[in-house]
Amino acid sequence: ERSLPIAMLRGREAVMAPYRNMLAKIGVTEQQWRVMRVLDERGTMDPKEIAKAACLLNPSLTRIMQLLEKKGVISRKVHPEDRRRVQVRITAQGRAMLVAAQPESLKIAERLRTRVGQEKLDLLLDLLSELAETSFD
Repeated sequence: ERSLPIAMLRGREAVMAPYRNMLAKIGVTEQQWRVMRVLDERGTMDPKEIAKAACLLNPSLTRIMQLLEKKGVISRKVHPEDRRRVQVRITAQGRAMLVAAQPESLKIAERLRTRVGQEKLDLLLDLLSELAETSFD
């Protein structure tokens, strides 16, 4: 009952369940949503940057980008100075999808904040950030 990995998984599931329902309505997965959010927040990026920011492995990101490009929510183009590199950006259609989902996303976040409290939520975020920066090697 006091296993950190299990507790983290349970917490993740409790938080993500309502978001998964929201994402299902608009036809994207959690991973696709993360890629779109990262691109919307940070602008044009190369795939390695996206993978790191969205917590994805490169092979998974490749498949995700192919699907998102087919949906018309991201675009990829060859880097103007290095033809071996690719630049990825969110499209107007992708941004519109994020904007359309924002009201429900904000309601979910507010329900969580109300249930847990802002102070505990801030503490949790701080502790998780600290944990993510800790090396166990």
